[in-house]
Amino acid sequence: MDASNLRPARTLDMSGSFCPVPIIETAKAVRALPLGEVLLVIGTDPGIESDMAAWCRATKNDLLGVARDGRVLRAWVRKRGGG
Repeated sequence: MDASNLRPARTLDMSGSFCPVPIIETAKAVRALPLGEVLLVIGTDPGIESDMAAWCRATKNDLLGVARDGRVLRAWVRKRGGG
């Protein structure tokens, strides 16, 4: 799946923030979304890629994809679990 074509219900720009802040803010944002909606998280912390995958596994949400463009990472998360 090419996640870059998804239309997120919300975008969370965490550029300049480092672990654990992007995951904490992602959890808050996902909790506020209806089931099935997509959150786009933008960040510059290289740890986001592995942290987001681990968080999605732990919370039963779907990590639809991660794209890197230079220092910027974009992660698409679909709400499935409890957030």
